[in-house]
Amino acid sequence: MKLFEKIKKFFNSAEPENDNKITMSTIMELFSRSGNAEYGNDLSEVTYFTCLKTLAESVAKIPIYLLDSDKNRIMNHETIKILQFSANEYQTPAQFLSGLEYNRNHLGNGYAYCERYSNGKLKSLIPLDPNYVQVWINDTSNFTEKKYYYFYQDSRSGKSYWLNPDEVIHVKSWITEDNGIVGRSVREILARLISGSKASNKFLSELYDRGLIANLCVRYVGDLKKESQKKLLQGIEEQAREDGRKMFTIPIGFDIVPLDLKLTDSQFLEIRQFTALQIAAAFGVKPNFLNDFSKSSYANSIMQQLTFLTDTLLSIITYYEQEFNRKLLTVKELEEGLHFKFNVGVLLRNNPTEQADIIQKLVQSGVYSTNDARRWLDQPPIGEEGDQYLVNGSMVSLKNAGAAYKPEE
Repeated sequence: MKLFEKIKKFFNSAEPENDNKITMSTIMELFSRSGNAEYGNDLSEVTYFTCLKTLAESVAKIPIYLLDSDKNRIMNHETIKILQFSANEYQTPAQFLSGLEYNRNHLGNGYAYCERYSNGKLKSLIPLDPNYVQVWINDTSNFTEKKYYYFYQDSRSGKSYWLNPDEVIHVKSWITEDNGIVGRSVREILARLISGSKASNKFLSELYDRGLIANLCVRYVGDLKKESQKKLLQGIEEQAREDGRKMFTIPIGFDIVPLDLKLTDSQFLEIRQFTALQIAAAFGVKPNFLNDFSKSSYANSIMQQLTFLTDTLLSIITYYEQEFNRKLLTVKELEEGLHFKFNVGVLLRNNPTEQADIIQKLVQSGVYSTNDARRWLDQPPIGEEGDQYLVNGSMVSLKNAGAAYKPEE
């Protein structure tokens, strides 16, 4: 029996048949994103948190342009105000994008509702909590022509909303299920690895609480009842913690034997570092973003920055560009060649010397005009003469190459 037919039968029948009985808990189980509780607060794991922070801030700081088919910037479109000045009443575009990217990585999906005026113009982009968003897939032909719907329940008001796919910005992780409709978070895949890393953090925290001292063994001759053992150990611990003292007393006939526990012997630090690099690799974050410069040089760090852009960020911003194109532009605008573009050039700005050398070569080769170069440096244009493209006068077109060496006719 089709799913929606079961749901319909459940609501229309006072006593459904036992073999077809379906409850609301069954429905919620089918569509809810369960399993978050077992992971705990993964943000407490510093490597995981750093990776989320790096990706969210990297996406948020890249400006978004709306271009036409000739790569000219369009400034009179209703989306410009939303994506460059104010995403909604409470958030700037950078805050909106960083939150969307955080949800995409931490929960597997980032959602935003496209609020529009009565004339269809975009008013704002309102982020939705992924924990309260469900995707309902229509597997019948008589319910609606839409293949799927978004069901959102506001946790504050308790109201529920059915949203069409074209009303929701949905960016998901590359790991998907349900034929690519819903994304899966990295922490679901790396649950065991992240839990092990959190356990190592807990171990170090407890070690710091003990003053970086390993466990001690109290040795004595004879036998003590369990209650007497507890009182003895409690007394020793209280003495050791008082005013940060380094010496304490014990009864006659008792001896303190430290347990020799060295992190180096168990290769604890090496394993912990290896786990951190594994988590970072799953996100595509390079070691230098984790302040791990053990195998890095200056040139190597620059290459890691470039590799992070080409191998990690480019695919992520492509998700955003394509989702914005199909949800924020009309069919007519798409046919005219309008499209959104992230300006990744802001991530490629080098030190002043290298930047000046690159701009000089671009201007001299006619790729940039003087005003183009000044805009790159956030400087005002110098007038219409600055829009001219200059090249070396000794250069000729390919069809005239070698003309100077041909004999005169």
